[in-house]
Amino acid sequence: MAVAPLNKVREVVEYGVSEISPDKIYMGMPNYAYDWVLPFIRGESKATTIGNVDAVLIADNEGAQIRFDETAMSPWFTYQRNGVTHEVWFEDVRSILAKAELAVFYGLKGMGYWNLMKPFRANWMLLDQLRNT
Repeated sequence: MAVAPLNKVREVVEYGVSEISPDKIYMGMPNYAYDWVLPFIRGESKATTIGNVDAVLIADNEGAQIRFDETAMSPWFTYQRNGVTHEVWFEDVRSILAKAELAVFYGLKGMGYWNLMKPFRANWMLLDQLRNT
Protein backbone atom coordinates (compact mmCIF):
# COMPACT_ATOMS: atom_id res chain seq x y z
CA MET A 1 0.00 0.00 0.00
CA ALA A 2 1.52 3.31 -1.11
CA VAL A 3 2.39 5.95 1.48
CA ALA A 4 0.33 8.66 -0.25
CA PRO A 5 -1.06 7.40 -3.58
CA LEU A 6 -1.59 10.31 -5.95
CA ASN A 7 -5.09 9.19 -6.94
CA LYS A 8 -6.19 9.27 -3.28
CA VAL A 9 -4.34 12.53 -2.57
CA ARG A 10 -6.16 14.07 -5.55
CA GLU A 11 -9.54 12.95 -4.12
CA VAL A 12 -8.74 14.60 -0.78
CA VAL A 13 -7.51 17.81 -2.43
CA GLU A 14 -10.60 17.99 -4.66
CA TYR A 15 -12.83 17.63 -1.61
CA GLY A 16 -10.76 20.18 0.29
CA VAL A 17 -11.00 22.86 -2.39
CA SER A 18 -14.74 22.22 -2.69
CA GLU A 19 -15.15 23.21 0.98
CA ILE A 20 -12.26 25.62 1.67
CA SER A 21 -10.57 28.30 -0.40
CA PRO A 22 -7.40 26.78 -1.95
CA ASP A 23 -5.33 29.72 -0.72
CA LYS A 24 -5.97 28.46 2.84
CA ILE A 25 -4.83 24.87 2.23
CA TYR A 26 -1.34 23.48 2.76
CA MET A 27 -0.70 19.95 1.55
CA GLY A 28 1.36 17.60 3.72
CA MET A 29 4.07 15.75 1.81
CA PRO A 30 5.28 12.36 3.07
CA ASN A 31 9.00 11.90 3.63
CA TYR A 32 9.08 8.26 4.69
CA ALA A 33 8.48 4.72 3.47
CA TYR A 34 6.39 1.75 4.59
CA ASP A 35 7.83 -1.78 4.77
CA TRP A 36 4.85 -4.16 4.82
CA VAL A 37 5.01 -7.87 5.68
CA LEU A 38 2.91 -9.96 3.29
CA PRO A 39 0.30 -11.26 3.08
CA PHE A 40 -1.45 -7.98 3.82
CA ILE A 41 -4.52 -8.41 6.03
CA ARG A 42 -6.73 -5.32 6.16
CA GLY A 43 -7.21 -4.14 9.72
CA GLU A 44 -4.46 -6.39 11.06
CA SER A 45 -1.26 -5.80 9.10
CA LYS A 46 1.07 -3.09 10.27
CA ALA A 47 3.97 -1.55 8.39
CA THR A 48 7.37 -0.54 9.69
CA THR A 49 8.11 3.10 8.92
CA ILE A 50 11.56 3.66 7.42
CA GLY A 51 13.27 6.46 5.53
CA ASN A 52 13.25 6.74 1.75
CA VAL A 53 17.03 6.31 1.68
CA ASP A 54 16.64 3.20 3.84
CA ALA A 55 14.12 1.84 1.32
CA VAL A 56 16.55 2.31 -1.57
CA LEU A 57 19.36 0.70 0.45
CA ILE A 58 17.17 -2.32 1.25
CA ALA A 59 16.29 -2.70 -2.44
CA ASP A 60 19.97 -2.54 -3.34
CA ASN A 61 21.10 -4.92 -0.59
CA GLU A 62 18.34 -7.44 -1.36
CA GLY A 63 18.75 -7.21 -5.15
CA ALA A 64 15.14 -6.07 -5.51
CA GLN A 65 13.86 -4.42 -8.67
CA ILE A 66 12.27 -1.05 -7.94
CA ARG A 67 9.02 -0.63 -9.85
CA PHE A 68 6.77 2.41 -10.29
CA ASP A 69 2.99 2.36 -9.92
CA GLU A 70 1.57 4.84 -12.45
CA THR A 71 -1.79 5.13 -10.67
CA ALA A 72 -0.34 5.80 -7.22
CA MET A 73 2.67 7.56 -8.79
CA SER A 74 4.82 5.77 -6.21
CA PRO A 75 7.89 3.53 -6.33
CA TRP A 76 7.78 0.12 -4.67
CA PHE A 77 9.52 -3.24 -4.53
CA THR A 78 9.32 -6.64 -2.87
CA TYR A 79 12.02 -8.66 -1.18
CA GLN A 80 12.37 -11.83 0.88
CA ARG A 81 14.06 -12.00 4.27
CA ASN A 82 14.11 -15.10 6.48
CA GLY A 83 11.35 -16.69 4.40
CA VAL A 84 9.07 -13.66 4.80
CA THR A 85 7.95 -11.52 1.85
CA HIS A 86 8.06 -7.76 2.31
CA GLU A 87 6.58 -5.03 0.10
CA VAL A 88 8.09 -1.56 0.44
CA TRP A 89 6.44 1.64 -0.80
CA PHE A 90 8.39 4.87 -0.65
CA GLU A 91 8.68 8.35 -2.10
CA ASP A 92 11.15 9.57 -4.70
CA VAL A 93 11.57 12.65 -6.87
CA ARG A 94 8.91 11.44 -9.32
CA SER A 95 6.27 10.90 -6.63
CA ILE A 96 7.05 14.16 -4.80
CA LEU A 97 7.02 16.10 -8.09
CA ALA A 98 3.61 14.63 -8.97
CA LYS A 99 2.21 15.80 -5.63
CA ALA A 100 3.82 19.24 -6.00
CA GLU A 101 2.28 19.61 -9.46
CA LEU A 102 -1.11 18.70 -7.96
CA ALA A 103 -0.74 21.46 -5.35
CA VAL A 104 0.12 23.98 -8.08
CA PHE A 105 -2.74 22.79 -10.32
CA TYR A 106 -5.31 23.33 -7.55
CA GLY A 107 -3.75 26.63 -6.45
CA LEU A 108 -3.00 25.49 -2.92
CA LYS A 109 -1.27 27.88 -0.52
CA GLY A 110 1.73 25.59 -0.23
CA MET A 111 3.20 22.29 0.83
CA GLY A 112 5.14 21.03 3.81
CA TYR A 113 6.90 17.80 4.68
CA TRP A 114 5.16 15.65 7.25
CA ASN A 115 8.37 14.16 8.67
CA LEU A 116 11.83 15.71 8.46
CA MET A 117 13.55 13.16 10.69
CA LYS A 118 14.55 10.91 7.79
CA PRO A 119 16.67 13.04 5.43
CA PHE A 120 16.32 12.42 1.69
CA ARG A 121 18.64 14.74 -0.22
CA ALA A 122 16.79 14.36 -3.52
CA ASN A 123 13.74 16.04 -1.95
CA TRP A 124 15.74 19.13 -1.05
CA MET A 125 17.23 19.32 -4.53
CA LEU A 126 13.74 19.08 -6.07
CA LEU A 127 12.33 21.74 -3.74
CA ASP A 128 15.22 24.05 -4.54
CA GLN A 129 14.62 23.54 -8.26
CA LEU A 130 10.86 24.19 -7.91
CA ARG A 131 11.50 27.30 -5.83
CA ASN A 132 13.77 28.71 -8.52
CA THR A 133 11.36 28.16 -11.42
